[in-house]
Amino acid sequence: MSTVVIVDDDPHVRRFLRATLTGHGHVVFEATTVAEARAAIAEHQPAIVLLDLGLPDGDGLTVLRSLRPDSKVPVIVLSARGQEGDKVAALDSGADDYLTKPFGTGELMARIRVALRHATDAGSGPAPEVMEVGPIRIDQPRHEVTVNGTVARLTPIEFKILVELARQPGRVLTHRALVRAVWGATSTEQSHTLRVHVAALRRKIERDSARPQWLVTEAGVGYRLRDEA
Repeated sequence: MSTVVIVDDDPHVRRFLRATLTGHGHVVFEATTVAEARAAIAEHQPAIVLLDLGLPDGDGLTVLRSLRPDSKVPVIVLSARGQEGDKVAALDSGADDYLTKPFGTGELMARIRVALRHATDAGSGPAPEVMEVGPIRIDQPRHEVTVNGTVARLTPIEFKILVELARQPGRVLTHRALVRAVWGATSTEQSHTLRVHVAALRRKIERDSARPQWLVTEAGVGYRLRDEA
């Protein structure tokens, strides 16, 4: 059971979310404006926040930016804005995930589970030296990756990309975030360079690189390493 703050000015959406979340055992509090959202998050210290972007007194990104970097509470943006630019802006501002309305109950609850699991893992200390995601095992000290027990020979860049995604399994990382993490904040590398390396990485870790099961693309946004098939 977790405490969830819903930030949305649409009463129909709030009713749907409340029924869904309470049905799964969560405790729910609601806010309809930027001001109410800040107050509710401060008062209830939720385990997760579900945030709409279009609020009567401002943009939901204002709430998100006021939380980061001081708060690590997972934030999933739920918005009717489906443009790639909106998704990238939210994720680069610190959102943990982004769902475009309308969405299914199953997908919502799966994204919530991933976000809560990631928050728990992040709170337990630095990433372990050995990480396992699905059939993929990453041994950082040995700089070794195996898939179903078979060694996958990665280049240093491919290894960095995989490690960065594996640190936050299930969470989408934008092109910009990955480029900065792999090549550095001042890097001039572009997203097309990243795509080339990801394509090569997929050929080494996926059974069918044309239909990736684990390292999936969020179109126009970035990549996600799924932690469940």
